[in-house]
Amino acid sequence: MASAALPELATVPWRPPIDAARLRRWERLWTLWTVALTIPFVAAGVVLIWIQPFAAPVALASFAHAWIIPELQAFRGASVARRKGMRNESAEPVAQGFLADLLDHEPREFQRRTGLVRERGTLGTWLVGEAGAILIPPGSRRAHCFCVRATDPQLPPSDRIAHLVLALRSDEIGFATVANHVFSGAQWRVRRRLPREARPALDSA
Repeated sequence: MASAALPELATVPWRPPIDAARLRRWERLWTLWTVALTIPFVAAGVVLIWIQPFAAPVALASFAHAWIIPELQAFRGASVARRKGMRNESAEPVAQGFLADLLDHEPREFQRRTGLVRERGTLGTWLVGEAGAILIPPGSRRAHCFCVRATDPQLPPSDRIAHLVLALRSDEIGFATVANHVFSGAQWRVRRRLPREARPALDSA
């Protein structure tokens, strides 16, 4: 990775640089936040059944809310790996060729199969898509999802990915700092919400 800082860092001066320690802190915060949101629904369901067994259907609805909340969070995280925006099919072949120039043969085929570019960095393995990236830290069972896009929404899909790959390669810490950290949680939750063709990418990472 090169050491050139991304100019976009100047737009978020209040954000401290993302490093491994800060990622672990985010993991703990997301876990606490999820527990704080789900425990009240679980407790309400248990109390309802304890007070009035005939209220079991209402209790089940409360339990369903406790399950749905983390699933919605994971869906939001997985959205960074979905295909989004204009497809611009007339310019996409040229953009695909430019992206292919950035990748070796195996990563190029990998991107064509899954829609994601796999990049290894100091923070872990990145899966870069059109609207952001998923980071898998070394030895972790969690996934960190970052939402970030190229500034021009009319770019063809491969150009959007290429812009993000170049930004990641030039300044990984800056890339993670500028991007919006939209989810941190279990990989299996993210995998369930990924498009089917993108799931092998998460498995390989």
